[in-house]
Amino acid sequence: MKIMSTKSFSFTHAITRQPSFSVVSGLRSTERGEPDFELMKRHHLDYVNALKQADAEVIELDPLEDFPDSVFVEDTALCLPEGAILMRPGAPSRLNEVKHMAPYLRKLYKNVHEIKGPGTIEAGDILTTEKEILIGRSNRTNLEGISEITAILEQWNYKVTEVLTPPDILHFKTDCSLLDSNTILSTERLAATGCFDSYKVILTYPGEEEAANTIRYNNLVLAPEGFPKTTRRLLESGFNVVEIGNTECAKIDGGMSCLSLRFTPKK
Repeated sequence: MKIMSTKSFSFTHAITRQPSFSVVSGLRSTERGEPDFELMKRHHLDYVNALKQADAEVIELDPLEDFPDSVFVEDTALCLPEGAILMRPGAPSRLNEVKHMAPYLRKLYKNVHEIKGPGTIEAGDILTTEKEILIGRSNRTNLEGISEITAILEQWNYKVTEVLTPPDILHFKTDCSLLDSNTILSTERLAATGCFDSYKVILTYPGEEEAANTIRYNNLVLAPEGFPKTTRRLLESGFNVVEIGNTECAKIDGGMSCLSLRFTPKK
């Protein structure tokens, strides 16, 4: 599959962070058992290698033991060609993760904005497509946070569309991901809200809703292992899929997109 030049899935860099020992105490919306730390580390290595396979220059950060959820770096920032925006997480225990990410982004970007509050917003609720930026209001991202980031994005001429995430979904992107410039992978429950009516939608297979969170990085789609019927739908649609184990991160509400920041820096 030819790599397309797009701002929403054509990148040069990625930032990841090694899981800390404390990750087994990470936040979770549902109790699904304690993660196996050694298995999570192996999955994380597979994830980093898949990004490199997609031609990413991966910046691998050290663990942060004081922040169990810090492996989920995506929530700390939104990275766009014009600049980076530091988030203000809705989970109080995650607020200071942003301070640990900021220095790296300031080295890579000339323009770095930050959400100052009082609103909250996490990038797990933000889906960037070629025609708009969809932001899901959720338990972690509120109206004030969306208003503050919208003011920044409008300076860069982005169209922002607010979506009301169904209450049983943690993050907007828990149930969706971008596959190409006009195709979204989504669960049926999220697509039923009508938020993707202007896109082509591939639905996850019933019972495989956790497969909805993938990453399109250049010519590859990084997808969680263990959802064969949804993976078959992606393959039959012409996508190059790399499956990666995610059983342990899933126990603390983590998916493929949560584990990296993906971008092309611009000084």
